[in-house]
Amino acid sequence: MTTSIWFWIAFHIGVFIALIVDLVSFKHRGRELSMRAAAQRSVLWVLLSLGFNGLVWYIKGAQAGLDFLTAYLVEYSLSVDNIFVFVLIFAYFRVPPRAQHRALVWGILGALVMRGVMILCGIALVRRFHFILYLFGVFLLITALRMFFGKHPSRDFGESWVMRGCRRLFRITPEFHNEHFKARVNGRWMLTPLALALIVIDIMDLIFAVDSIPAVFAITQDAFIVYTSNICAIIGLRSLYFLLAG
Repeated sequence: MTTSIWFWIAFHIGVFIALIVDLVSFKHRGRELSMRAAAQRSVLWVLLSLGFNGLVWYIKGAQAGLDFLTAYLVEYSLSVDNIFVFVLIFAYFRVPPRAQHRALVWGILGALVMRGVMILCGIALVRRFHFILYLFGVFLLITALRMFFGKHPSRDFGESWVMRGCRRLFRITPEFHNEHFKARVNGRWMLTPLALALIVIDIMDLIFAVDSIPAVFAITQDAFIVYTSNICAIIGLRSLYFLLAG
């Protein structure tokens, strides 16, 4: 069943409005969320996602609604890993609490764009080469075995290829400049450690997406369901971070 272009547009408008309201209220309260406020916002994002699930069920049918719910639960449960990686990244770069909010906002927005591109490309490949689903399955099995036997990737971000590449390409300030991603030092623009933290956040999310998105493809190949379930799952990560890390 094809999805109306108006449903796509309405979804993005709804996401945009929800993000604006959340960001404005967040800024009005101050840059640091209390545990209670973070819990309330996390629950609100879940309720909004379930409300959208009901809308999908009503418009696209029961099977689409069930597929969305399953995909959403898979993505949401896997997104908890992102939270703990965020904690490690912020601890490594010693990001001040007030600056963590800004990094998470832009990090999640970057994740939305990258995941959208990955999903659209993945859907196109699966529809053209169905056997890719089996390759995804093998990849997930290998990932599970690596996790089971404790072969986790290194968390020494300072020696990662991302950091080495950034040091070669950009000039980096040794200290933070409030909540800015770049600063002018001695007449030259330079990246701040906050920008490096943002880059690592998006790269790590991309790595997690390579694991999680194929799992959703096993549930459905409906581009709208795969895309919207991913967006709904990660859009509330910022509040969930302050809840779990607080």
